[in-house]
Amino acid sequence: MISLNNISVVFGSFTLLDNVSFHMGSSEKLGLVGKNGAGKSTLMKLITGEQTPTSGSVEKPSGIRIGYLPQIMEASGSRTVMEETMSVFEEHHRMEAGMAEITAELATRTDYESSEYAALIARMNELNDRMSLESAGALRARAERTLTGLGFKSDEFDRPTATFSHGWNMRIALAKILISEPDVLLLDEPTNHLDIESIEWFEDYLKAYRGSVLLVSHDRKFLDNVTSRTVEIMLGQIHDYKVPYSKYQVLREERLAQQKAAYDNQQRMIEKTEEFIQRFRYKPTKSNQVQSRIKALEKLERIEIDEVDKSTLALRFPPSQRSGDTVFKATGLSAGYPGKVVFTNADIEISRGEKVAFIGRNGEGKTTLMRLIAGELEPLAGEARLGHNVSLGYYAQNQEEVLNPALTVYETLDRDAVGEVRTRLRDILGAFLFKGEDIDKKVSVLSGGERARLGMASLMLREHNVLLLDEPTNHMDIRSKDVLKQALKTFDGTLIVVSHDRDFLDGLVNKLYEFRDGKVKEHLGSVGEFLQKRKIENLQELERHQACTPSQETPKPKADDPRAGWKQLSKEEKKIRNRISFLEKEIEKLEGNLREIEKKLANPGNNDDILEFTRMYLEDKRSLDMYTDEWTELMEQTEN
Repeated sequence: MISLNNISVVFGSFTLLDNVSFHMGSSEKLGLVGKNGAGKSTLMKLITGEQTPTSGSVEKPSGIRIGYLPQIMEASGSRTVMEETMSVFEEHHRMEAGMAEITAELATRTDYESSEYAALIARMNELNDRMSLESAGALRARAERTLTGLGFKSDEFDRPTATFSHGWNMRIALAKILISEPDVLLLDEPTNHLDIESIEWFEDYLKAYRGSVLLVSHDRKFLDNVTSRTVEIMLGQIHDYKVPYSKYQVLREERLAQQKAAYDNQQRMIEKTEEFIQRFRYKPTKSNQVQSRIKALEKLERIEIDEVDKSTLALRFPPSQRSGDTVFKATGLSAGYPGKVVFTNADIEISRGEKVAFIGRNGEGKTTLMRLIAGELEPLAGEARLGHNVSLGYYAQNQEEVLNPALTVYETLDRDAVGEVRTRLRDILGAFLFKGEDIDKKVSVLSGGERARLGMASLMLREHNVLLLDEPTNHMDIRSKDVLKQALKTFDGTLIVVSHDRDFLDGLVNKLYEFRDGKVKEHLGSVGEFLQKRKIENLQELERHQACTPSQETPKPKADDPRAGWKQLSKEEKKIRNRISFLEKEIEKLEGNLREIEKKLANPGNNDDILEFTRMYLEDKRSLDMYTDEWTELMEQTEN
């Protein structure tokens, strides 16, 4: 369907794409991967025609309809959500206007037998047939279904788009593209501003979509669930794999390993041949063999190893001072802005060492609570307080936007650095992949991913025992997200993170607060367990509308079940019981970890890093002691 032939894109002395070719067939769903700045967005712009290659050609069928969602786009603020969404049906509106003109003209004409009158009748019938296939009601229903799937409520359809955040306007732009049903969808990081439930709806939509999809995303689960082919851009070259992202990672490593083994074998053979030639070059009895081997080497097709970009973040948060046992506590909290309350009567308690995620639909108050914890907002009602000796590090959702575009990368950090850390700025920037001339780049020319990394580097200049991270992985490539996740897992303080990225949250957080319909609800456990539970709850909500027979009723706990009677407990007592259950699971898991590490330390292998195992053991032991102390204290409370 679409072919890029021998494409090169050159900026001055820098070659972004080097003589690459690429073909996308009809109904294919492809994931486009690579580091920030590798050329993914450029490839999409070449397909749309927004950018022309330095050399090579782009071939696509005439009349093909392409829907393109860039990372950044402008939105109109003068229309309502529905008006802006329906504006994509301009052709339908033109047909309506044409019908009105023909009807008005027919009403004034009396030349019923003329060819002109017959032509008007034929044109009216043609427009009527086309419009009957897509009535205004059907178009609006399609728009409503899409907007609802992307997270809008029906009472928001008539709100002006100017009253929504940039993220919500991006959803409107996505809705317009989807309901126009183009032949090809080019989507550049479409999930950055979608919540978890909207992403699930979007996944189902794309899986059922009949056209072709070229997708850039840093959400590996989203890529796995939607795409069946992965195209990697690395160091100006394209590598094509006919599998989803996770399988691509395996095949990529296997291909490089096989290539390296073949290269090593060939190099050994060349070395031995050259040694033979040098040894017997001047012996007449060996001259024929020497000449034969010289010719063989000249004809030999040399194996080359694909160049691999191995640069990645080397990230580790500095150790922090110990905070009090309670990091943040809110009771009966209501929060919002003048004229708008986003949630009410919330009870929230975050303890030292916990890794907590705020999840839920955009606009429900996650960022509002982050700003309240950071001291940027005051409660509308209720109480909220930080614990003893809390030092906050806050990464705002628009962190990359608040950077001064006139400063260079180095100047940005130098302005915020204090004391001894100023002597290590180049090392810190190097860890965030700003090397050589990169540190002299102006912030204004950085990509979204580069600005996100610079904002994170700025956050690490000071030691904090509580990190508030609001959408930290937006625009970060998959490898950078992995390294950030591992660094946060080993962070010895408390983490509070807002994210829609399931893969990033999975295995990182052990407690969630769901923001939904003006309320904040606590969930203990992983994001996977939360999603599974939400689906069960949704099914039960549907079943409540049906007649409930005794066999359908939820069974009551038996008398000897430790949960029996919990519904009669107070809200505070239920919270303690839930916390105890959670602590028992964590203690069991940590004890298992310690046993495994002890086995490794007792009989280490040749490649085992004893220092790393020791560090892991001490960290898990410290967490186990902390959880055990809390469990003992809570058990004493329940017994009293």
